[in-house]
Amino acid sequence: MADYLLCDTCTIIDFINGRNETLHNLLAKDMKLFINSIIEMELLQGARDKNELRVIEKKLRSFRLVMMQQEIFDLATNYVRTYRLSHGLALPDAVIGATASYYQIPLYTYNTKDFKFLPDIQLRVDARNGISTTLRNF
Repeated sequence: MADYLLCDTCTIIDFINGRNETLHNLLAKDMKLFINSIIEMELLQGARDKNELRVIEKKLRSFRLVMMQQEIFDLATNYVRTYRLSHGLALPDAVIGATASYYQIPLYTYNTKDFKFLPDIQLRVDARNGISTTLRNF
């Protein structure tokens, strides 16, 4: 297993709410956990008040922010062009998937249906002993 992961928004929501022991355990083991700007914005947008916003911002300090290169947006645009109609690919998921593909970082998500059709993506889901299941690995 790689010693780094890109964490999808859904997994971090559970982490913020204390329902994702896997991320807590991986952080304790010094696993490098990444997010991109889209994931950060989705989380910040979900705050219902200033207190929640402070909690989210504090928890986000546990993650490293990857740089968004133009090539990621080009790849995401291609994904939208190719998979929006056939698979219902949403714009945020296209950018998240493109980030994982561009940096060749496994993506930790609960929503495998949103990404499993993307080429060159490695998906990780929870397993009893941490994140170990590869759903797609090209």
